[in-house]
Amino acid sequence: MTSEQWSAAVRLLWGPPAKPARGPKRGLTLEGIALAGVGIADAEGLGGVSMQRVAAELAVTKMALYRYVPGKAELVALMVEAALPDPAGLDAGLAAAAAVAAAGAGAGAAGGGWREQLGVWARGLYEGFRAHPWLLEATVGARVMGPRELGWMERALAALDGCGLSGAEAMDSVVLVAGHVRGIAEQERAMAGGGGGAGGEGPDAQLVVMLGEVLRARGDDYPALAAALGSVAEQGGQEQALLYGLERILDGLGLLVERRGR
Repeated sequence: MTSEQWSAAVRLLWGPPAKPARGPKRGLTLEGIALAGVGIADAEGLGGVSMQRVAAELAVTKMALYRYVPGKAELVALMVEAALPDPAGLDAGLAAAAAVAAAGAGAGAAGGGWREQLGVWARGLYEGFRAHPWLLEATVGARVMGPRELGWMERALAALDGCGLSGAEAMDSVVLVAGHVRGIAEQERAMAGGGGGAGGEGPDAQLVVMLGEVLRARGDDYPALAAALGSVAEQGGQEQALLYGLERILDGLGLLVERRGR
């Protein structure tokens, strides 16, 4: 984003609703414009979104749309804000997780149930990415974040309050959890985009199928991989990458929290 785009995105996301300075009576809303872009991105990906396309969806001219949104960068910022789940929707789950921990259930009771709360947060973020896969592309790099995106960050950091971590450690912990969620969601998106997943198979199952053919012929060259895949086929354990990775990340974070509490 240029400095002009940055300033415009801040005004659109955080300022009061702006009225077009000139032209006909106001007929569009920023929310309606954003939702039109979201609909296009959900159907065709972020690459399908343009000012011209959104204007056509709203049955207005591109010049009319420019009276509300200066360009695509600002449009995408509005789309992210519209597509992200309202973080307030997490509050009941976060409160329940904290209550369970406070009652003494599980090893994560210390620190107000931070582990359970981060689990709720991570699963909610994952579902948001699954609902709108283009968010993975739109939420990277230096950009202006809107109230919803900051609300998600706020709740993750609040879960770690009282754990004895520094501000930098808490923020890095949130980035670590979010990075794991993003990685799994990206893998699912890539598999879906490649035409895989027939019959509703997830990425783990697709990987087993793809490697299985090779290993049937060349398994002796990759004995450890063949043994691992054979175990998966016999004992199950597929489609657990999100939760398995999340639990291991939280295990490591738990050791740091425990060290800080000594």
